[in-house]
Amino acid sequence: MLSVYAMEPGKRELVECKGIEKGCWINLENPSDLEIELVSSYTSIPEDMLKAALDEEERAHIDIDGDCTLIVIDIPVINEEKGTYVYSTLPLAIIQTPDYFVTVCLRETSIIADFTCNSVRNFDVNKRTRFIYQILYIDATKFLHCLKLIDRQANHIQQSLHRSLKNTELIKLLELDKSLVYFSTSLNANQIVIDRIKQMSSIKHYEDDNDLLDDVIIENKQAIEMASIHREVLSGTMDAFASVISNNQNIVMKLLTAITILLTIPTLISGLWGMNVIVPLNNNPYAFWIIIGIIAAIIIPVTIIMLKKKMF
Repeated sequence: MLSVYAMEPGKRELVECKGIEKGCWINLENPSDLEIELVSSYTSIPEDMLKAALDEEERAHIDIDGDCTLIVIDIPVINEEKGTYVYSTLPLAIIQTPDYFVTVCLRETSIIADFTCNSVRNFDVNKRTRFIYQILYIDATKFLHCLKLIDRQANHIQQSLHRSLKNTELIKLLELDKSLVYFSTSLNANQIVIDRIKQMSSIKHYEDDNDLLDDVIIENKQAIEMASIHREVLSGTMDAFASVISNNQNIVMKLLTAITILLTIPTLISGLWGMNVIVPLNNNPYAFWIIIGIIAAIIIPVTIIMLKKKMF
């Protein structure tokens, strides 16, 4: 999908344009080949740059080709699969030329939606450097938000693990751990991009935006630290609960063994008196109750012993 935006004259609000014009912001979401060719012909941006973010495996980096500056960062995305949320990352490309500002992504993202809905303070398409910083800042805050959701989901799974004998919850924790690996890798790559942006001469830096850049660095480093902490905690949790599940299974097996022993006693005694041979109490009219008493006399002390040894 191709969308073109510009600032409404005399106002600080973003409006959608009907065609591509100089000074506009071009947003591409899962674009077709025709849309890429159209944008490339209008802006003189190489098609390879426009397609950079269409590869899910593309790493965060910066590339300069003439007047075109390509910045690729990783952004967090949330997918719903089988009633649960799966967290991963996607590349987002920011391309800047003297006349155009282009963003490219494989899907609609909440980061871009924040700008198109005019919910970002002090946003102005014409202030390109600030625009880049604002994208980076919102990206870092989105990572922090997803990390909080992952922590909350992990806590919910841990509550289920206390009474679980299956591996389902451990597999869910493993998926969260994998998401944290993706996040940690992406955040570190984004930090390298941020550090390089600070030193780039092709991007004009303004004193008014220095505070925003500092906020970007702080938020991204905080997200890196949170991802690292959550990974360590989750890794330790999975190891601990793997032992808990094994211990729960041992408790069940111990209980079943104790019940089997108790059931074996009456089975053995009744089997002896059930043989087709002469046995004690063969002609005694109270033989049944005497045998029941013998069984009870054996089972009761055995049960007491098992209780004292905490086999139940």
